[in-house]
Amino acid sequence: MASPYGPSCAERVMAYFSKAMASRVLNSWLGICSDPLINHKSVHGAFQVFNNASPFIKFAHFTSNQAILEAFHRRDSVHILDLDIMQGLQWPALFHILATRMEGPPHVRMTGVGSSMEVLVETGKQLSNFASRLGLPFEFHPVAKKFGEIDASMVPLRRGETLAVHWLQHSLYDATGPDRKTLRLLEALAPRVITLVEQDISNGGSFLDRFVGSLHYYSALFDSLGACLPCDDPGRHRIEHCLLYREINNILAIGGPARSGEDKFRQWRSELAKKISFKQVAMSGNSMAQAQLILNIFPPAHGYSLVQGDGILSLGWKDTSLFTVSAWTSRASG
Repeated sequence: MASPYGPSCAERVMAYFSKAMASRVLNSWLGICSDPLINHKSVHGAFQVFNNASPFIKFAHFTSNQAILEAFHRRDSVHILDLDIMQGLQWPALFHILATRMEGPPHVRMTGVGSSMEVLVETGKQLSNFASRLGLPFEFHPVAKKFGEIDASMVPLRRGETLAVHWLQHSLYDATGPDRKTLRLLEALAPRVITLVEQDISNGGSFLDRFVGSLHYYSALFDSLGACLPCDDPGRHRIEHCLLYREINNILAIGGPARSGEDKFRQWRSELAKKISFKQVAMSGNSMAQAQLILNIFPPAHGYSLVQGDGILSLGWKDTSLFTVSAWTSRASG
């Protein structure tokens, strides 16, 4: 009886969890375990609404950009590899800073990875036009495959180029494929910096673990939206229906991204820490300042919790951490 249009956040969460559980039963009965078709325009449009209505995506973008900017200091040729670029909302802000830096703009090459070549080409055009208006030398290369399913030859590096890898993880769909293959490819590329944004929720483990963890996580996320948007706000429903419900359904009904046959890491930053080839780079005070500035423009500021510790930055709602940003470097990078 719960409604996704209900006045209380708890009722809306229950409505979507009920739908996901019904889908799980149906999938088990029919033996369906594959990804549903993705309506990229719907997902990306809702993602943009979420970016405008809540600080979480901007927090991920601006703190990651700061770490990348620091890695590119005094570098003349730079390469950004985005493992799931979507519409590229993050990059215009970084381009503007690079174009106006004291030592002059670098040559920027970007490899955008995604599942739709049509979306990638459109994103590349928009970023190229923006870079051109800034006078920033720019190249864009689309790769319409999952990152864990390609080899290093598809991401060729040029001599003297400084590589940054960015990955904003989500539970909408499995963006990268097998985690262990993705990790091996990152080792082979030896980037100067990896900026990693993780949802503080596990896509791996048993169904019970995923259910309890996701119920706690999405209850906090729905509550944060309810604090700043009225229950009849169409943008709020779009975020909840096109993004958050899709994530809940992916975690519970489809079996989580582990359905590809290879277990997904519970936490990527702990896996990187185990590898001798990578070491963590502490998020700087400038990143913390960026995050605080973002929170200042999103009321109610009292509900969000910003924590810096162990070299990472985490943004949550009240006592629940929701998104964590960390930075890493390859010991083999130049």
